[in-house]
Formats: sequence, structure tokens, C-alpha cells
Amino acid sequence: MKEYIKFFDDLPLLGKLLFCLPVLNLGWAIYRICKGVSNNDMLFIVVGILWIVLDVAMWAVDLVTTVLFGKPILS
Repeated sequence: MKEYIKFFDDLPLLGKLLFCLPVLNLGWAIYRICKGVSNNDMLFIVVGILWIVLDVAMWAVDLVTTVLFGKPILS
């Protein structure tokens, strides 16, 4: 799980942007769940699950925040 988190943390900006596209955005949702489990943070776990359920709209949020801040919101 820590390798998965490190993989996403170490991605270059282009890689992060690619994972913000629809369907691939599930990678960021799983990242949030893994990060929540490893840090024992229930908020990240719930947000990750909601990101999976609401993937239709949330990929755009990740894309915009990655362009603006260099990483998706809540990551």
C-alpha cells in the first residue's frame, strides 16, 4: 500500500494529469483510500469511496486542481 502511495506521490505532472481523466481517476480514489488506511484517517477513506461513486463529476475537480496546484485536491 505504501508503494502505491509513493508511486502516485512521485508521478510527474503529466502523469498526474493523465490519472485525472475519466475512468483513470479511479486511481486517485484508490490512492485516497490507501492513504486513509495507512494514516488511520477516516476522512480520506470516506472521500475515496465517494470519489469512486461520484467519478462521473469528480474527475473534472481533480483535473482542475492538478492544473492549478500540481496535485489533486485532498491528496
